[in-house]
Parts: sequence; C-alpha cells; structure tokens
Amino acid sequence: MLIGDVARRSGVSARMLRHYESLGLVRPTGRTDAGYREYSGEDVRRIFHIESLRSLGLSLREVGRALDDPGFTPSELVDDLIHRTRERIAAETELLTRLCRIGAAEPAAWEDVLQVVALLQGLGSKSAGARQRAALSCVDEVPVPVEALVEAVLSETDPNVAGALRWALARSGDGAPALLAEGLGSPSAEVRERAVQSLAELPDGQATALLRDALAHPDLVVRRYAAVALGARGMADAVPTLIDMIVEEANDVDAADALSALASRPASADRIAAGLLDCLADGTVGSSARRRLTQALADIPGSTASRALVELSHDEDRAVALTAAYILGMRNTR
Repeated sequence: MLIGDVARRSGVSARMLRHYESLGLVRPTGRTDAGYREYSGEDVRRIFHIESLRSLGLSLREVGRALDDPGFTPSELVDDLIHRTRERIAAETELLTRLCRIGAAEPAAWEDVLQVVALLQGLGSKSAGARQRAALSCVDEVPVPVEALVEAVLSETDPNVAGALRWALARSGDGAPALLAEGLGSPSAEVRERAVQSLAELPDGQATALLRDALAHPDLVVRRYAAVALGARGMADAVPTLIDMIVEEANDVDAADALSALASRPASADRIAAGLLDCLADGTVGSSARRRLTQALADIPGSTASRALVELSHDEDRAVALTAAYILGMRNTR
C-alpha cells in the first residue's frame, strides 16, 4: 500500500507518516520498482497503534518506548498521564472560571478587562495585604463578580482580609445570599462559619430569611451566629438560641446585647424576661450561668424583669442576689 493510500485510510497525513519514519516509529516494509514507499498490513496496524497511544497524551518518544521496549510496563506511565491530565483540567477549569467572571463584569474596553484580571489576581494572592487591598478596591474601581468574592470570603483565613471581603460582598449587589447558602451546606465547619458570618453582614431580606432558616441548622456554631444577627435585626425567633448562649457562656456578651436590642420592642421584652426566668428556675443550671442570666435582665425593660430582679435580690446564691440588687439600684436611679 502506497503512502497516499495509507494516509487516506488511516487519517494520518503523508507528511506525518514521513515524520514518523524519520523518528523510527514506523518504516515502510518495502519499496516499489519506482522507489515509492510501500506499507504492509503490519505497518498500517503499527500506525494505528501509534495514533491510539498518542490519543492518550503520550509523546512520540513515549510511544516509541511503549511499542519497542520489551521491558516497558504501562502502569507507571498511565499513572503519570492521569496526574498530568488532572493538572491540565484544573488549569483549564481555572482559566474558564476566570474568563466567565471577566465576562460577568461586562467590561466595556480592554482596560476594564485588565483591571478585572488584576483584581482577581489580587484576591488570589498569597499576600494577605494584597488580598485585603483587592477587596477594598473592587467596589470603587471595577466591580468583581459576586462569585469571585464569595469564593474568596469562604476560603479566607486571615480575619482582617475576611472583614474586608465581607464589606465588599455587602456592597456587591444581588446574588450573594444564594451563593452563601451553598456555603452553609459545606462539609467544612470553617466554610459554614464564614458563610453565616457573611450572611450576617448582608442587609437584604433574602439574607434574613436564610439566617432564620439557619436557626435550625445542625451546626451549633451556625445557629449561634444566625441568632446574634437576627437579634440585631429584631427577629424574636432568635430568643431561645440567644438565651442558651448565655447559659452556655458561648459568645454570651453578644447574645445579651442582641436580647437587649430585641427587648427595646415592648412586645418582646416580657417574652425575653420570661425566658430568662425559666432558665433561672431550672435546677440544672449552674451558679455562674444563673449569674449571667441575672446580668442579662439588666437591659430588659418592663415589669416582668423588675419583679424578677426583686425576687433574685433575695436568692440563696449570694452572687446572684448581689448582682440582682445592684441592677435594681441602677434601674431605680435612671
């Protein structure tokens, strides 16, 4: 079979077949009387073997070893090819993500594209300072797509950079709550915590709805962050979690502040006072927890809280009694 026939049947160009011959990968078995290359059926099979191995990503040098080295074992090379392919896919995926984010920013000119690229590179920098500068500049310069900010805030470990990213995210427009909701479902506790912290700084109604759902989240840390944020927003359904936080001394100062903010609404004050009293009456609650609950009554207005403090000023626990008496004295001087 002449080279033109082989090229047509194999799909390998005559030029490539000559290149294979120059490398010693496949040599035509014979020549015609006129001196033309003549390929045998075995030669054609070898060409197909070469193309099959090339389709796996082998170099021509590796193809030659695979076909001609009797001691060649494919397992190590295949493992290496798998590793290289995964690296290539990761790099291509990263490039695709970056291009999509540039497109989402709707740049009007190449200068805008370059600015977006620079900001994305800043967000991905190994330097915490560079990441923070990128976060602080992305709102006023070229808007970075929300997806990039959410990805950055969910992976950020530096608290100062994380704060800057949450600030930028709160000013980035729509789309952030839904993406952060996915973070709440992450298998990583750190990612879930960053997600709920970011939601707590988003002012819109969708974020509030997600925070209310988070009160039933299986992750206790998520529930507590959500309760504090909701308390500051006047959501009374956060009260039970906030009281539990005071009992368990888990961010109890913020929890007490949130209860105080909620109690500024007359309809909530008596409910909060009653909840604190129920815990104080629980015989399983320890002395230090009862003292914290008494302290929490200090900023709860209304007659229910006042009556409770009068009773507590005669409590058997001297620390609780003194705390209640001090709070009553402060209330009477207001």
